[in-house]
Amino acid sequence: MDKVVIEVNDLYKIFKVGSSKVHALDGVDFKVYEGEFCAIVGTSGSGKSTLLNMLAGLEKPTKGEVIIDGNHIEKMNEKKLVKFRRENVGFIFQSFNLLGTMNALENVALPLSFRGIPKPIRLRRAIKMLNLVGLKEHAMHKPNQMSGGQQQRVGMARALVVNPKIMFADEPTGNLDSKTSKEMMELMRDVVNRHHKTLVMVTHDDSLAAIADRVIRIVDGKIVGIEHRRTEAVEELG
Repeated sequence: MDKVVIEVNDLYKIFKVGSSKVHALDGVDFKVYEGEFCAIVGTSGSGKSTLLNMLAGLEKPTKGEVIIDGNHIEKMNEKKLVKFRRENVGFIFQSFNLLGTMNALENVALPLSFRGIPKPIRLRRAIKMLNLVGLKEHAMHKPNQMSGGQQQRVGMARALVVNPKIMFADEPTGNLDSKTSKEMMELMRDVVNRHHKTLVMVTHDDSLAAIADRVIRIVDGKIVGIEHRRTEAVEELG
């Protein structure tokens, strides 16, 4: 059996709205395995983004456990969480979150500078990641010189440059047209397959989730179904 990388046990997130309580997450349990592409699917307000924030340690649960690679992240303070994310996690955002003053190469290399990695090594690794996502020739372009799909590929290269154990993607194709969305999903699928990355993606779109190994459906803060899809071969990320 594959190694469990993420384990969620009896997870609750309760918000107070005036005098009433809203259960954004209502007793969620599931596991994610190493090298798996897992999609969490739900409509707006279902609790899927809250769940992703919990997995990433961006929000604390009201109750329950989030165990990533053996670490109870719900018990970590902010300093430990920042270190943990920096060393283990890559993020792909809906809004790309690229710095407009930096070119693609500099944007991709940025997470490595936070780790104190020397500039020549940072740039060499960033070029390699841009090549991986098919954007080597756009290395000197700034975000406003690239299409939405190209910017999202830069975002993916930035997430990969730290060689993360786990990648989190929050509606990664939300700002892309359907053709570009499909290309982005195929790229993410390819990275998971060839480089044995664990990827958890949140989406409202069933057609995008269909490319994942497993689909977790969430409605009103509860998991209502888990579907198994597919598995493929891997190769190491150099």
